[in-house]
Amino acid sequence: MQVIENSKVKEKVYIEKLENGMTFMCIPKKHTEKKYVIWGTHYGSNDNKFIVPGEEKVTEVPNGVAHFLEHKMFEQENKPNSLDVLTALGVEANAYTTNDHTAYLFEATNNFYEALDELMDYFQHPYFTDQNVEKEKGIIDQEIRMYEDYPEWKVYLNAIGDMYQKHPIRIDITGTSETISHINKEILYGCYKTFYHPANTIMVVCGDFVPEEILKEVKKRLLPKELQPEIKRIETDEPNEIKQKMSIQKMEASIPLFTIAYKDVKPSTDIVKKHIAIEILLGILIGKSSKLYQTLYEKDLLKNEPDLDYEFSKDYAHVLIMGTSNNPQEMEKLFLNEVEQLKKDGINNDDFTRNKRKVYGDFIRGYNDVSEIARTFLADSFKGINSFDYLEEYEAVSKEYAEQVLMEVFNENKEVLSIVEK
Repeated sequence: MQVIENSKVKEKVYIEKLENGMTFMCIPKKHTEKKYVIWGTHYGSNDNKFIVPGEEKVTEVPNGVAHFLEHKMFEQENKPNSLDVLTALGVEANAYTTNDHTAYLFEATNNFYEALDELMDYFQHPYFTDQNVEKEKGIIDQEIRMYEDYPEWKVYLNAIGDMYQKHPIRIDITGTSETISHINKEILYGCYKTFYHPANTIMVVCGDFVPEEILKEVKKRLLPKELQPEIKRIETDEPNEIKQKMSIQKMEASIPLFTIAYKDVKPSTDIVKKHIAIEILLGILIGKSSKLYQTLYEKDLLKNEPDLDYEFSKDYAHVLIMGTSNNPQEMEKLFLNEVEQLKKDGINNDDFTRNKRKVYGDFIRGYNDVSEIARTFLADSFKGINSFDYLEEYEAVSKEYAEQVLMEVFNENKEVLSIVEK
């Protein structure tokens, strides 16, 4: 196995590409009781247009198929639901779908290999019928309607819709009541065969493992599969310009919610370095120790510390600032003024050093938890990143580089404001 070591956190990741194309990763954590495994496929809600390996024509499927598949994978023929089996074993099991991947996971202190049996069994044995697919439509339709009544989700999704004109990230991961009505077992089996092939998957384990031994156990449970060529994904020709500057939606919300977002260009080759710089910049601009945060809090324009994030994959990227405010538009005005002032004055050395140290501390703390480690390595791997890269690139982020990113990314022409209020 390939071994990559990071001296800063004194951790190693063992990586092996198996004959069937699957990538296996192990991050050993000696003397930890918890064991964590996550098996993900590079298949998310954005993958609605693609060319199946061996074919030439483009396949297009309804929005929401990846999430629908995630729901159905636990159901087995002539066996109890796999989620119930895992729960009975005393492990914490779950699954989730994002824009670019779907993952199945569990955390265990006991019965690890029995749980691994179940995980690898249901992942490799899908069971779809006309009847169980129709039944699931009702369940997912209820989930869709629930999220439509969830202000925190709508204010985020509306901001995405304000930024992007064509990209499938605009579509809710669950799809819509209309799109899921067109899903059938043939579509599910077709997408499973295409995207759940081992060559399109990564398994990450973290805990008190001997890498070579856990790899042998995984190999014993893998069904034989021939190597599959790479899936061709049809990218959307997304314009650089935003769709609209602002959206306001009326909902039941005791305090108005807001999302300020900046549409970035497609992620660059130095995306890790850029991500670190943006985390630092967000802390300087509106983090809890910033002057602006204190001003906004005192003026009752921020009810609590906002959530700050930089979301990106291989074909999209954006900055997000999310929170609650009695006057989101006034709050946005003061924030934009702060951005322009920082561009004019430059970054203060002490502010830069303090926030850079905080970002580094957050990275380090993430290595204390087996679930955080495994999920991070999986998500980063699907973006073409080794998670250790963040620790290696940290030193390369200078104040001058952060100022360059500030000028490029925090562009008022690429900024949107989404509000949900009564």
